[in-house]
Amino acid sequence: MSAGFRITPAIWDKIHHFASFPQTGVSLQQMVLFGQNPSQGTLLKASQFLAEELPVRLAHRVKELDELPHNLSDMPSIKKVKNWYAQSFEELISFPPIVLPHNIRQALMTSRPEEHHLPESKVNYFDEPYSSLHNSMNGNGNGNGFNKLKLRVPMERRYYANTNNITWPPEVQDYNKRFTKLLEHIKSRHDPTVTTVAQGVLEWKRSQNAKHIGLDIQAWLDRFYLSRIGIRFLIGQHVALNTQQAHEDYVGIICTKANVHDIVQEAIENARFVCEEHYAMFKGPPVQLICPKDLVFPYVPGHLSHICFELLKNSLRAVVERYGADQEDNFPPIKVVVVEGKEDITIKISDEGGGIARSAIPLIWTYMYTTMESQGIGNDFQASDFKAPMAGFGYGLPLSRLYARYFGGDLRLISMDGFGTDVYIHLNRLSSSREPLP
Repeated sequence: MSAGFRITPAIWDKIHHFASFPQTGVSLQQMVLFGQNPSQGTLLKASQFLAEELPVRLAHRVKELDELPHNLSDMPSIKKVKNWYAQSFEELISFPPIVLPHNIRQALMTSRPEEHHLPESKVNYFDEPYSSLHNSMNGNGNGNGFNKLKLRVPMERRYYANTNNITWPPEVQDYNKRFTKLLEHIKSRHDPTVTTVAQGVLEWKRSQNAKHIGLDIQAWLDRFYLSRIGIRFLIGQHVALNTQQAHEDYVGIICTKANVHDIVQEAIENARFVCEEHYAMFKGPPVQLICPKDLVFPYVPGHLSHICFELLKNSLRAVVERYGADQEDNFPPIKVVVVEGKEDITIKISDEGGGIARSAIPLIWTYMYTTMESQGIGNDFQASDFKAPMAGFGYGLPLSRLYARYFGGDLRLISMDGFGTDVYIHLNRLSSSREPLP
């Protein structure tokens, strides 16, 4: 990662150009259908979709990071994140295009009714110098005179799964390999984004002497982090398709038969372990799981695991804080109930940790709100996400809700002050919901 990266006026021009196009949402169902049994041709089409879609998403975020209200854009950590996004944008748009023989280009452009595809990306492909893809499809690099037109009409940008009957030249595999390496590099550059933005908000709060962040910054953080989930999902999915061995239950990072019982049970064990370590206890509060053992649906196990782990940590902490760490044999159990409905799979986590005052309920969804005020983010804190701490950054609940909403679900909380809290995780089991793009 280049520490000295600077956004030049030329890069700014390109960022504003790409930010003028809408982002293209995909659904879990589409990702599963096109990713089954991928050939080098499918992977090439996937690479080309991402080479067009990711710069649009990154450009929207860079522009937003530069135009934040209340001088938030001036904070050192926010500037750092803006530069990361701009650098990744610049690397993607300058990635050398592939030049293919005529017959291979034709095969890629031809659609067949039985083939599954992703939606068209909305970039202006005819506008030089930003469209390396249009040149690569022409194969001659000159754009055949179209590059002067400022048409906002997308070319057919679908990519198809059924391209196995073609012998792909070695350049295709080489291009896929190089593009995947670039995506891995970009993903690792952005690992500390959540914590760095959190640091930026802290810098802002200190500079303004503010106790809470306003609704406008809150709404921006929701949009920004939701976009980050989407970008990382698309990159993670593409890298997995290109690097992982085929598995009958997996398409990239999507498990077509994600077992809810096993994922929740693992989250329970991990959360109890963290709780016991944090409070130096031999045995944390018990957790009862009521869930059909054979309940499966297509989902990203990492997302569900993250949501359940965060919420269970909250419940465990509330129970221990209410009853005291020395009451190991007297903790009331936390109950986790999973039910399958027609549209949703709902997970309810109930604790008797004393609940939350009604006046504090709106605050629990705001970033940087935490009941463990002693915690802070050190200047050297560079973890990729809020993984291990028992609590402390005030990001667990709002981020978990974004993960649930990303594929059409939601997260709701009902509290009985003086008794305990019920949290409901709704997961869309139909998997046809498109990303809620900011």
